[in-house]
Amino acid sequence: MSQPKITLTSEQADEFGRELDAIRQRVMADLGERDADYIRRVIKTQRALEVGGRALLFFPPAWLAGTAMLGVSKILDNMEIGHNVMHGQYDWMRDPTISGRTFEWDTACPADQWRHSHNYMHHTYTNIVDMDRDIGYGILRMSEDQPWRPYFLGNPVYAFLLMVLFQYGVALHELETERIRAGEITLADKRDILQGIWRKTRRQMLKDYVAFPLLAGPFAPFVFAGNLSANLIRNIWSYMIIFCGHFPDGTQEFSIEETQDESRGMWYLRQILGSANLAGGKLFHLLSGNLSHQIEHHLFPDMPARRYAEIAPQVRDICGRYGIPYNSGPLTTQFATVVRKIVKLAFPPKNRPATIPLGRQLAA
Repeated sequence: MSQPKITLTSEQADEFGRELDAIRQRVMADLGERDADYIRRVIKTQRALEVGGRALLFFPPAWLAGTAMLGVSKILDNMEIGHNVMHGQYDWMRDPTISGRTFEWDTACPADQWRHSHNYMHHTYTNIVDMDRDIGYGILRMSEDQPWRPYFLGNPVYAFLLMVLFQYGVALHELETERIRAGEITLADKRDILQGIWRKTRRQMLKDYVAFPLLAGPFAPFVFAGNLSANLIRNIWSYMIIFCGHFPDGTQEFSIEETQDESRGMWYLRQILGSANLAGGKLFHLLSGNLSHQIEHHLFPDMPARRYAEIAPQVRDICGRYGIPYNSGPLTTQFATVVRKIVKLAFPPKNRPATIPLGRQLAA
């Protein structure tokens, strides 16, 4: 589906940027005890769910409840705590336990690698083909501007495997597998990265699949299965939220040439056009890590995510005044379009070359 051409003059782009900067300045100046209390409550809740869930796994009649509690604790650790803390959203608190520079999360991806591949590469080069490695994660074809190869006939299969094994797909992100396949680099060039991934993955697997099951004695199979199921719940949920925030109908990709000498206002514009929001209630937003407000997150990644809901109407109003689409919809609707895109892009383009100009020039 072709996307509408969005144009802003340089003056409009500058004013657009100033309006969004003003929102950020107001919120950041207002940060205080209620924001600190919020993240402390979330962390306390996450820990209580993990301890309670793991304890219930030792008693087979409570296995379902224990698995559910552990799954939710892993979602909170991954989404609302880990992802947001590592963006530096709470660095202003000067609390070393939630420092964005040192925080480590309960997932296979080493935090230091995530801070580079996600915080820097993805958030700087959002939806720029051949720059943003989140476009397909080096595995999928998620843009018409990615050249088609027979390998991509497996797009739906790769997408399903990435969903159920998402923490490992994220962990391998910094390997740049697409460059290894293209022969630009070798696996030996990524030896240090691979060693870091192995250390973290081994620690996670020993914890969930060896240590805790051994502690359960005769109930080891129930604990093993509970940990496996909780990780699967977290993987599927994280995959759906992240893919629905980046790849549903209406999101756009950009070329390197389009984004050269980009002003602050045009950078904001790219973040909005490359992102999508998800509608839902407070619990849904919490469990999504407030990435249901993906547009606001891409505009202000270091702003505490709990504030996105309050600024979303302001951002939407500004977009409306400048004629900029504000992509938002229910999870089921957005995910359906993501699945459709994955299937469609498995096949070669019809009646046109595999690589085409974006044709979405943003006037500078």
